[in-house]
Amino acid sequence: MSASVSPVGASVAASSAPWSAVLAVAFGAFALVTSEFLPVGLLPQIARDLRITEGQAGLMVTLPGFLAALAAPLTIGFTGRFDRSRVLVFLLGLLVISNALVAVANHIAVLLAGRVLLGVAVGGFWTIGGSLGPRLRPGAEGIRATSIIFSGVSLGTVAGVPTGALVGELIGWRWSFAASSAMALIVLAAVAMWLPSIRAESTNGLKQIPAVLRQRNAQVGLLAAVLIFIAQFATYTYITPFLNQITHIDARSLSVILLGYGLAGFGGNLLGGWAAGRNVRLTLVSTALLIGLPVLLLALTGANAFAAVTWVLLWGLGFGMLPIAMQTWLFSAAPDRLESMAALFVSIAQAAIGAGALLGGLTVDHLGVVATMWVGGALAMATALLIQRSQHGRPTTNSA
Repeated sequence: MSASVSPVGASVAASSAPWSAVLAVAFGAFALVTSEFLPVGLLPQIARDLRITEGQAGLMVTLPGFLAALAAPLTIGFTGRFDRSRVLVFLLGLLVISNALVAVANHIAVLLAGRVLLGVAVGGFWTIGGSLGPRLRPGAEGIRATSIIFSGVSLGTVAGVPTGALVGELIGWRWSFAASSAMALIVLAAVAMWLPSIRAESTNGLKQIPAVLRQRNAQVGLLAAVLIFIAQFATYTYITPFLNQITHIDARSLSVILLGYGLAGFGGNLLGGWAAGRNVRLTLVSTALLIGLPVLLLALTGANAFAAVTWVLLWGLGFGMLPIAMQTWLFSAAPDRLESMAALFVSIAQAAIGAGALLGGLTVDHLGVVATMWVGGALAMATALLIQRSQHGRPTTNSA
């Protein structure tokens, strides 16, 4: 890994990179999201095999979230002037090792050690890769490029989680992680070949973060990120136990429902990218409502299979809109400090993912799986209210 800034990197920063470079980052996002949320469809199997509770198995989502929160700001501190493309290749290498460790784990300690490596990879990748859209395709195409990168999130949900659940049901959960390790290796090769050299930002560094935090719109957006990501992952982490226990969905049908959730999420990603370019405030309010209302309705009517599937699909639509809507809000608050803002967003969002999964696990173990839907739904509705009351993104009237 070289710290030099090549002429290619300079040209990438100044002009548009090929769309294949954007796709390479999107593939990396897909591999990471697939791995990060793969346990969601496999929690009951993992818990039975390792003789732990489902709440303890939920630490597979909690721990990477907290580690990613720590890794995000440290990434821009430790990578300094390193070529961003090479940093991403290194982080994807950690992902390959992480999934391989989980696949062979015979004790919860080994299982969680693998997920620690995942957390470092997630925090670092999203800090660097999540901010590359406007840099790879400057100008009006920046939001489109960011939307394509974040489509990896939706595709990971569309293909990764339900496919992992189906593979786990057919031949065992370990093979799901082994396949994810192999996939990550292929994605690593694609990133190494397609992504050009990319120099670090001139405003890169931890010392830029306090300046970002002093901006009012950034403060509101980051608080909203905390609330909505806790809401999402206090509930989504335990969607499989909910559908098993309350809706009485069998394993095969569960894979289809999770696939539908992911497909709705992919549509939400496209919708969110289009809408955020027109009215980011309204888009973020709508996103929070599309997460909060279906989750609350799921808690109320989840015993009815038709109703449960309907609410899950609407929920997926909202979740698909979330990353691009939140990222657009935050980037518009600090357009000259994209990596610093990305580091803050990733750190706070991943900490909230870990906190949400932990809150959901404690709620499930002590109050039952329905209770966590009430908690998450209430937090999502609070997010919608917070954004609605903010001034960022409101039309301004200018007197002549």
